[in-house]
Amino acid sequence: MADFKSIDAQSDPKVKNEKYKELLNGYVSKKSIPDLKKFVEHMVEESTPLVISRTLLQAFAVSLPQLPADLHKEIALFALEKIQPRVVAFEEQVSVIRLDLATKYEEEEDWREAARILSAIPLDSSQRVLEPEYRVNIYLKIAELNLEDDESVNAESYINRAAEWIHQLKDQNLKMRYKICFSRIMDFKRQFQKAAFGYYELSQIVPTESDRLESLTLATICAILTQAGPQRSRMLATLYKDERSAKLEVYPILEKMYLERILRGSEVEKFKEKLKPHQMAITSDGSTVLSRAVVEHNLLAASRLYNNITFHELGALLSITAEMAEKVASRMMVEERLKGTIDQIEGMILFEHSTESLMQWDGRVGSVCNYLNNLIDVISEKYPQLVK
Repeated sequence: MADFKSIDAQSDPKVKNEKYKELLNGYVSKKSIPDLKKFVEHMVEESTPLVISRTLLQAFAVSLPQLPADLHKEIALFALEKIQPRVVAFEEQVSVIRLDLATKYEEEEDWREAARILSAIPLDSSQRVLEPEYRVNIYLKIAELNLEDDESVNAESYINRAAEWIHQLKDQNLKMRYKICFSRIMDFKRQFQKAAFGYYELSQIVPTESDRLESLTLATICAILTQAGPQRSRMLATLYKDERSAKLEVYPILEKMYLERILRGSEVEKFKEKLKPHQMAITSDGSTVLSRAVVEHNLLAASRLYNNITFHELGALLSITAEMAEKVASRMMVEERLKGTIDQIEGMILFEHSTESLMQWDGRVGSVCNYLNNLIDVISEKYPQLVK
């Protein structure tokens, strides 16, 4: 404390600052945690002028990464505790300390603690003006850390905060990070249609070829897991027609899905190896997300092959019970994802087939035939010798 008293006795603020900085640098170079703790305690005292304490605590915060990780964490946590009663006066200094401390926890893969440290950074205070990029960067970082910790609910709350500022950003990297986080959250929430669209968009804008193919793979997996219906069919068509998809390991199942061919158990088991734990979650009816998607797809594929089929035959085809086959078919009909009627007396489902596409095909063939006939008539009139 003698050092502090002699420095405080200086009348020139500039000299006082320089002396404190020399003292701080000496403590940091010696890695003296007890002295650094005393330094922090002195800086947060009411008797220390803010013009001095803010400058010196900023220098203290910036110097912490020079310490070994364990000492860095010890003194940083101590400083945050001591500063807390006067945190409004030291918001910028606290932010620097928390950002560097969170990095240390992230390096140790302690995602939850890193997210907790960052979440306490004051971003809504009126004491300082913050750029949208600064706010969004922290919100996204917290969301990313929560996703690493499989905390998609917490991640979504921070991605929603970032969304309020995203329209003000000029930094394209931040916008890309936002899209990646949003897609991953939709994936975790099992909103696979939105996730597939987000991943597909990323597959066209991320910088490296490997990242683009990875995003395309994720888009394909999410599209396959989406419940059967017109929206999934459009997404599957987009992916199938993308020439890059042929390079993917999941292309065979994508092809069968798009061409509405029935998937076999061995193909589904091979595809299952590509799924993440949350994509194998159990649904309300006791089935997995994948098995439900496959059953619905195979039911749609069967509707293209059959005019009608009994529930026992359908259950055998889909590898489920007759009762489950009826339940799935009725749900898809109610949701207007499958056209047909159910005859419960006969225990049968009758599929409705649209004739619109066949009529369009017939019309086009007829137009071509008429055109050829007219062409032959013109040739016959002008060159009769060619017509025998």
